[in-house]
Amino acid sequence: METRTALAPAKVNLFLHVGPVDAAGFHPLASLVAFADVGDRITVAPSERLSLTIEGLFAAELAGPGDNLILRALRALGEAAGIGEPPLAVTLDKRLPIAAGLGGGSSDAGAALKLARDILALDLTDDALADIAATIGADGPMCLYARTAWAEGRGERLTPEPRLPSLPALLINPGVASPTGEVYRAYDVGPPAAADRPTPPPAWDVATVVDWLAAQRNDLQDAAVARAPAIGEALAAAAALPDARLVRMSGSGATVFALFETAAAALSAARLMATNRPRWWITTTNLG
Repeated sequence: METRTALAPAKVNLFLHVGPVDAAGFHPLASLVAFADVGDRITVAPSERLSLTIEGLFAAELAGPGDNLILRALRALGEAAGIGEPPLAVTLDKRLPIAAGLGGGSSDAGAALKLARDILALDLTDDALADIAATIGADGPMCLYARTAWAEGRGERLTPEPRLPSLPALLINPGVASPTGEVYRAYDVGPPAAADRPTPPPAWDVATVVDWLAAQRNDLQDAAVARAPAIGEALAAAAALPDARLVRMSGSGATVFALFETAAAALSAARLMATNRPRWWITTTNLG
């Protein structure tokens, strides 16, 4: 057995339509989810016992291993495989902001599950791992597969969407946390929207897709901004960037994304934003 490392990519909700809470206490949703080429890094190595070490830019913002989603997922893997706690040492290089609307914890868990399966030579398909990932949260399966998909229901009904082109983008986080539960509670105070899945765009080139996305929405955005005005500042700053075609919050926030037609335009915008907002987390990426 050998040490292995993988990217746990950031998840971005290109749109997020949210319905009113149901009898079971969950919100139905419809979303088109894409994954970035940036994220956390997960390293897994054989060991005598299961352990987790956290390092990296945002390590200090995590309380410690505790009940981290990686450990929960790996313990569930061990139970499903009948091996007890997997004897693995996991290192999380935390490069994504915390409570940022990027699915960081779920993506970390998904990457760890796949690495653990390979190192331990477990006879489990990705679909089987997705069932395990579902036990840690609604984002678990989509982040396990980490590919562009339509997400419906509570986020567990996934339909792959291979037609989405690579979208040059800028990810911007103003340095505030946006806890999902608090945002949903704030959303519930206002008038409910609907978890409607829109008709796909008429074509899948970048310009057409961006125009189509502009007609969609993130139903949690207003609630998140009301709770954390810094998200509104990030939205306004991103909208003022030259050549930004679409600006929207991802998930329950606090990260904002801006879409561009070219990678060069995104890079130029990133340099300008970093100059104007040196304390914000800003990175270029390609979505999808």
